[in-house]
Amino acid sequence: MSPTPQHLVIMGVSGSGKTTISTLLSEHLGWIAAEADEFHPESNIAKMSSGTPLTDEDRWPWLASIREWMDTQAENGRSTIVTCSALKHSYRDVLATASGDVHFVHLNGDAAVLGERMKTRSGHFMPASLLPSQMSTLEPLAEDEQGVVVDILKPPGDIVSEILTRLNLPAN
Repeated sequence: MSPTPQHLVIMGVSGSGKTTISTLLSEHLGWIAAEADEFHPESNIAKMSSGTPLTDEDRWPWLASIREWMDTQAENGRSTIVTCSALKHSYRDVLATASGDVHFVHLNGDAAVLGERMKTRSGHFMPASLLPSQMSTLEPLAEDEQGVVVDILKPPGDIVSEILTRLNLPAN
């Protein structure tokens, strides 16, 4: 019998390092990875690019499409890693219904550090001006959610090691 597919949702506000950590975990575990931003319709990207925060109504179809991707991968016996802000418990509830075991990894950090990171990155549609909105929307992981909170101030390799250890995933 093959093992139950696992899904890691690397979550947090913009600038928390989701892509970096997702890439390293994917390389380490050999799991397929996806960026939640790739699932946004053009209307959402245009809205965020203009500095307008998304509404819940904007997010529901986006979250459903991410969950459907996770389901498809699980049906094919693949474990996944997906980056997704997943700021609210209700958003994570949608993702948690994916086939397989879903674990959230909240990359947590101080607003000043996050703001500095956002100012120095290039090629991303999310303006630093939306960070306060994201920080005020963020709901910490609740006791009923499977996941871990990791401090973003550690080097990426240490963050990955901590995630692997705390989620009891295979380490090198």
